[in-house]
Amino acid sequence: MSYRGQIIKAMSGFYYVRPDRDEIIKGSPADNSGTYQCRAKGIFRKNDITPLVGDRVLFELTDTDDVEGNVTEILERKNFLIRPRVANVDQALVIFALHTPEPSTELLDRFLIGMRSKEIPVILVFNKDDLGSEGEPETFRRIYKGAGVRLLFTSALEHSGIDEVRELLRGKLTTVAGPSGAGKSSLINALSGRELMTTGDLSRKTGRGKQTTRHTELLEIEEGSYIIDTPGFSSLEFDGLDSSSLDSLFPEMVRYKNECYFAGCSHINEPDCGVKRKLLEGYIPRERYDSYVLIYNELSKIRRYS
Repeated sequence: MSYRGQIIKAMSGFYYVRPDRDEIIKGSPADNSGTYQCRAKGIFRKNDITPLVGDRVLFELTDTDDVEGNVTEILERKNFLIRPRVANVDQALVIFALHTPEPSTELLDRFLIGMRSKEIPVILVFNKDDLGSEGEPETFRRIYKGAGVRLLFTSALEHSGIDEVRELLRGKLTTVAGPSGAGKSSLINALSGRELMTTGDLSRKTGRGKQTTRHTELLEIEEGSYIIDTPGFSSLEFDGLDSSSLDSLFPEMVRYKNECYFAGCSHINEPDCGVKRKLLEGYIPRERYDSYVLIYNELSKIRRYS
């Protein structure tokens, strides 16, 4: 017999499925967390499909007195991401430290591109606001003012900005990601009001965080509000993205594409380019344009040699 549920954790080849509230599974009590430990049926490997945390699934029990079973079908997804590996999210919360370690705008822009290509709204949080210098918040407000994200500054240590973030997460399923050392675990604990996650220390040698998240898991920070915690990322890959459409993922550039003389302008080497003109006039942040050029060249190289 099949039951409906949702994958809330993936670890070491197992998928931990929480049954829907209205499912009655007689004679098979779930474990203490209310979940069933499942394997994926071989048909998924044959079809090169990987179940993801957040997936709505059908599953069967291997024994009616057991808490183990098999995922037999993945129900239709609203969306999915490969990095981080999640499905059916309402929005993304990306967390970078304002200071210690220094934020990488290139890495951040890659994440924003990945989310925008999937039409997933982004809440961008710069944590450790208490450690930054006086002018740093204004610098990042300038860079990301036109990037189509909700921008917030927080301090998990001082609990500043936490209520505003919590309100934006209320009633939604949010994937949370960010590089190690950004204070992600501390911020999630502050949002939930309890020690939901283990926090790590910064490496004295590198100044970067020691990774504390080892697997992907769906967590409830308050009733009806869920986050999907993912291991920290250091790079992002663009599945199916072409250099010719990259500018459509930079809202600051989309506004001025029609001012380019050439149709299909790459905004790099062509003359009479409206985007480059607005860049020189200060309407497009240099940091964002530099990220665009770097990623455009990367995608063009992949296209040439594929």
